[in-house]
Amino acid sequence: MTASAWTDWPAPAKLNLFLHIVGRRDDGYHRLQTVFRLLDWGDRVRLRVRDDAAIVRSAGAEGIAADDDLAVRAARVLKAATGCPLGVEIAVDKQVPVGAGLGGGSSDAATVLVALNRLWGCGLDDDALAALGLQLGADVPVFVRGRNAWAEGIGELLTPIALPPRWYALLDPGVHVATAPLFQAPELTRNAAEETIPRFLDGMVTGNAFEPVVRARHPAVALALDWLGGFGLARLSGSGGSVFLETRNHAEAADIVARCPARYTARVARGAEISALTLAVARFSAGASPSW
Repeated sequence: MTASAWTDWPAPAKLNLFLHIVGRRDDGYHRLQTVFRLLDWGDRVRLRVRDDAAIVRSAGAEGIAADDDLAVRAARVLKAATGCPLGVEIAVDKQVPVGAGLGGGSSDAATVLVALNRLWGCGLDDDALAALGLQLGADVPVFVRGRNAWAEGIGELLTPIALPPRWYALLDPGVHVATAPLFQAPELTRNAAEETIPRFLDGMVTGNAFEPVVRARHPAVALALDWLGGFGLARLSGSGGSVFLETRNHAEAADIVARCPARYTARVARGAEISALTLAVARFSAGASPSW
């Protein structure tokens, strides 16, 4: 087996600036409306191409088996779709907590699809990569496409949306919230009225359908929302358990994070206009390092 040098790729986190469930499809999947906001922070995915066709994980999220790791599954999906004879070694430096509602696993998968498409020379375009990503999870396509988006369907119908510069205070209460039980919760609101992009941009659309369910089932997340709510509108991202508050400048977000109780992990993140992964691909194409 011969291996190439390691390359280092960003896998940015996301926030859901709101999340409503507006119905169910005939196949039982829930119909959503949400806005995905990409962040300037996330995981690192290191890749090393192998010539023996093997897909090997040397580092990943603690407690997740290699066969269940979305990064590994993404490499397998790309290989199956293209017939590429090469392999890859994958090492994910996890910064985004598992089960935090920040899209860490989905972003890792998107980064593997996008980066390996280049490293393996597969030549797929974004539409093809997003379709492969959808096989892995509804959040994967937005990371593949690399733009903030208004999302509908199960999260895969994306309309690019321009968002103003914002900074975020992110709090992790250390709770892994599983998504599947939330979708099955009898108290989950599944029939919200459909919203529009102009109403969202006017500040008239907020809220997360999962928040009351997560509050009731995960008291630590409820306490984090209550503490952060002392500074403004605290929100749950995705299906939780991380919570966030939007601010207009870095200093305001940093002040909130500095006041954060020791029981939480807190950080400042900036909303990105273009995904760090998209920028990394451009750097790589120009012969530079794709790393953060």
